[in-house]
Amino acid sequence: MRRVFIVLLLTLVSACGSNAVTVAPVPRDDVFLNDVQHRTFRWFWDLTNPDNGLTPDRAPTRSFSSIAAVGFALTAYPVGVERGWVSRDQARDRTLTTLRFFWQAPQGAQSTGVTGYKGFFYHFLDMQTGLRFQTVELSTIDTSLLLAGILFCREYFDRPDSAEAQIRALADSIYFRVDWPWAQTRAPLVSMGWHPEKGFIDADWNGYDEGMIVYVLALASPTYAIKPEAWNEWTRTYEWGTFYGQSHIAFAPLFGHQYSHVWIDFRRIQDAYMRGKGIDYFENSRRATLSQRAYATENPNKWRGYSAEMWGLTASDGPHDTTLVIAGTPRLFFTYSARGAASNEIRDDGTLAPTALGGSVPFAPEITIPALRAMRDRYGGALYNQYGFIDAFNLTWPDSVKPREGGVRAGIGWVDTDQLGIDQGPIIAMIENHRSDLVWRYMRKSPYIRKGLQLAGFTGGWLGQ
Repeated sequence: MRRVFIVLLLTLVSACGSNAVTVAPVPRDDVFLNDVQHRTFRWFWDLTNPDNGLTPDRAPTRSFSSIAAVGFALTAYPVGVERGWVSRDQARDRTLTTLRFFWQAPQGAQSTGVTGYKGFFYHFLDMQTGLRFQTVELSTIDTSLLLAGILFCREYFDRPDSAEAQIRALADSIYFRVDWPWAQTRAPLVSMGWHPEKGFIDADWNGYDEGMIVYVLALASPTYAIKPEAWNEWTRTYEWGTFYGQSHIAFAPLFGHQYSHVWIDFRRIQDAYMRGKGIDYFENSRRATLSQRAYATENPNKWRGYSAEMWGLTASDGPHDTTLVIAGTPRLFFTYSARGAASNEIRDDGTLAPTALGGSVPFAPEITIPALRAMRDRYGGALYNQYGFIDAFNLTWPDSVKPREGGVRAGIGWVDTDQLGIDQGPIIAMIENHRSDLVWRYMRKSPYIRKGLQLAGFTGGWLGQ
């Protein structure tokens, strides 16, 4: 009977296409997802510096703070409130500490002693002082991911008391300060970043990827907005292709199909590009997810362990930058790398990342949840600890070879020892979007998100309400 029920459920999911997200999780799934979320939430809550709100880039390896990880932490705190893991007052106070830090932190053109410039922030910051870490770039995408978390808190903390009112005021102040046109050194596109030592990075946000959130926020700015032509130029650089039977905008690592979607509900809203294709960006991400699973199921390069329940390529840690000969076949491996599979690129060394699945749960719950469960059930504590899934693992890596990063588990292969904030974040947030619509529900209220989407030419769905 249970087998028949599962077959019927999967048949319904397949027939519904992108509407599959409306299928309520069965109780067993709900218990599992709740456990994954709770453990992942504890990573952010326990490891963030309570004195300034800075979240580490990774742990347990000692690291600097990632401002993008802070954005994901801010997004996780309301999830913790709604799930009963912390009180609203606790989350409010942590959020207020974080926003006060970013508003008061020093800004300037000098190379040291500052946290940011022109309203943007440096990619990595010292965990204690909050100042620029070494010579990292002033990052437009990481600033945008931080702002997305800040603006979510602006909508969530909506009560009239003075503390929550201060959160809203600080959120506006931090967002309004960002000088987006300054970063258009090759207008109308936005540069990826800037160094005080050598100026702007020789690369702009073009071609479909996580940069959608940059343009939506930049278009909507009440103080330093960019012109709508930037969105048209952004979409002009898309690459459309078909991969394993799924036609969609090509971007190989799944994080590019997830990050902007954490905060923006793209269901049933379309810009000119998507109106021309007859789908929306949510469906585009669903197709990218389905195609990756089909690729892993076929497993053309014969990586150990790949299957319909063991897959998921995205930017993640890896074992080593080296080539090993395994069973007579040369195998190229990487440490941290943007792995993926799409019509325009395949970068695959056998390393799988649970965040590739967790961040895609709303797009294709019928294949991502069973795969997450399979990872936990088959490999247990090697992949799943008090803070949820470790960042990545590689079943092909030989037990006898010492990796550069992480470690080896007999009978499994390479297993990471760290969790990364930018990979933990999509897991908890996107599972919550699937379960309760929480982040999307509040962000649909954001006047800035609505304005940015409208200026980009989006119409339909909730934007018309």
